[in-house]
Amino acid sequence: MIQKILVANRGEIALRVMKTARNMGIKTVAVYSEADRNAPHVRFADEAVLIGPPPSNESYLKGPFIIEVAKKLEVDAIHPGYGFLSENAEFAEQVEESGIIFIGPKSHAIRIMGSKLAAKDAVKEYGIPMVPGIDTAITDVDKASEIAKKIGFPILIKASAGGGGKGMRIVEKASEIKEQMKRAISEAENAFGDGSVFIEKYVGSPRHIEIQVLADTHGNIIHLFERECSIQRRHQKVVEEAPSSVLTPKLRREMGAAAVKVAKACDYVGAGTVEFLLDENMNFYFLEMNTRLQVEHPVTEWITGIDLVEQQIRVANGEKLSFGQDDLNIRGHAIELRVYAEDALHNFMPSVGTLEIYRPPSGKYIRVDDGYEEGMEVPIQYDPMLSKLVTFGKTRNEAIQRMLEAIAKYEVKGVSTTLPFGKFVFKHEAFRTGKFDTHFVKQYYSEDKLKEQMRTEAAVAAKIALKLYLQDAELLRLPN
Repeated sequence: MIQKILVANRGEIALRVMKTARNMGIKTVAVYSEADRNAPHVRFADEAVLIGPPPSNESYLKGPFIIEVAKKLEVDAIHPGYGFLSENAEFAEQVEESGIIFIGPKSHAIRIMGSKLAAKDAVKEYGIPMVPGIDTAITDVDKASEIAKKIGFPILIKASAGGGGKGMRIVEKASEIKEQMKRAISEAENAFGDGSVFIEKYVGSPRHIEIQVLADTHGNIIHLFERECSIQRRHQKVVEEAPSSVLTPKLRREMGAAAVKVAKACDYVGAGTVEFLLDENMNFYFLEMNTRLQVEHPVTEWITGIDLVEQQIRVANGEKLSFGQDDLNIRGHAIELRVYAEDALHNFMPSVGTLEIYRPPSGKYIRVDDGYEEGMEVPIQYDPMLSKLVTFGKTRNEAIQRMLEAIAKYEVKGVSTTLPFGKFVFKHEAFRTGKFDTHFVKQYYSEDKLKEQMRTEAAVAAKIALKLYLQDAELLRLPN
């Protein structure tokens, strides 16, 4: 029985996991670097241990040391959150071998799904649709040219061992292959220590749709519908919503069933996400599986009423899922904006500094998952996400309107944020009508357009202020 959990992470996800654990009557242990000494997750936990200097490889990535801390404090389980060690099969294995419960899938599932090629190989026999391409890793440029001609241009070169847009190149014509292969291999080697790449047909106008799955140790696997994650910058998600505005009930069932099969293919346990590309003709293709909790899990929690962290802990405890597929329904619509400390007017460059003012919005249909407070420093060593701003509505339009109102109430001074970019997205006709794909930023967004929107809004606000001032002045001149 799990009675104490060490959260091997920081910031908003550490705090989010700890809140659910506390609600379940489970004690928590925080680990923290010197940069996070005064962070909210450190104060919230029942116990906290300093594990090293700010750089991740000297603190949050020190798996064996974190396990030693867990043993010393007689911890029953470790929750990895997302990022850092969450998809490190070796760490999961070491936790298992230490006699501590790893709140996540078994190491073999992480290993299989950690390699895009191994993942594709594992799901082959289940008849899951896949983008046309090769199923072996290559580094040979001549062979790549040969394959590209067979598949047809444009093609996509992708790193076998990684994600996040690293080691990824779109190639439009044969003359570009040599140079783009070299770049992809070099980038993959630097990012993942593995230069292997594979080639597949480039899907021109894709939407990024992912399915949340949940599996227990008793053979039960269900899906909790989809999330639309097509609004991205540099291949990284910025806006997510559930459900998608384009999936029909039939397509939702088909994609859900395919996601369950992917989970079966690697004997999956816990909460995971199966990612698909959806083309303009509504054909879907398996992309990869993320063997952890996703950043965007709150939108799924809101439309299903299921606490995914609670389910992760219950599954790790050996419990059966207390609900089946037929018990789940989509209720309303939820939208999430990742609020990054980035300057949307300067190529989304990280913006570090002190949060001189930090006042997130609140309300019945607003959820803010964050790990910062006013006066805190935003460190350069970690992902620059300040928070996840989530809104809910009975309809998609209602959720969008609430999001715009929440953005207007969100006060941040001291660093630049992606809040203005979020407002740009949620006001844009393409987003509001649901007619967008992963190229939204490339097609519709520019720094000049955002500046123009901000100037227009400032001018309107000034006119309103002047009108109100003149009205007040007129009232003061009227005789009593």
